[in-house]
Amino acid sequence: MIALYQTIRIIIYDLDGVLVDSFQANLTYYNRLLRHFGLPPLGPEHYQLIQTGTSPEVIAAIFPNPALADQARAYEQQMDNDDILPLIRLEPSARPTLVELRRRGYRTAIATNRGKSLPLVLAHHDLTPLFDLTVGSRQVQAPKPHPRYLELILETFGLPPQQALYLGDAPVDAQLAAAVGVPFLAYRNPQLPALAHLENHWQLLDLLPPAP
Repeated sequence: MIALYQTIRIIIYDLDGVLVDSFQANLTYYNRLLRHFGLPPLGPEHYQLIQTGTSPEVIAAIFPNPALADQARAYEQQMDNDDILPLIRLEPSARPTLVELRRRGYRTAIATNRGKSLPLVLAHHDLTPLFDLTVGSRQVQAPKPHPRYLELILETFGLPPQQALYLGDAPVDAQLAAAVGVPFLAYRNPQLPALAHLENHWQLLDLLPPAP
């Protein structure tokens, strides 16, 4: 185990549920969309999806009528969501952990199903300079666990899967890591199969030595 961590060169993060708590923001966003079309708010059966799915996936699920789903996608493009971004909260200790990882010489990246709002979320929390690369649903035209999310990051830095760690909180994250052969760390989800289970970001630093 110790030998494995000594070979790591890049830490790859999921975004929602790992770096940021976006549940209230996502719930508000999709309930606003439903309300515009006179539909009731989301129930608990959709809570997992709005955290892990792409926007097209969520809209297809909450608007089962294809014609109405098309209208919802069109309306989504003109929604005013300036008041939603502040509802996204940065996870405790995420920033100082990222700063320390960079100081130790690690590369950092993001692989997330979030699309057009990804750069907005990072900029809002001043996280943009702390990542070498971000890959979202605008770069990969398929939702996780499509392997391209991690493959693109590994190819960019010329690294084999064994020299990366992927930190996620959902089954699709574990499936993505397994598909590419990247060691997986679970964040606040003890039910996921993982190399290690973290309850806070500081614990990641305890696993990793300074990068050579």
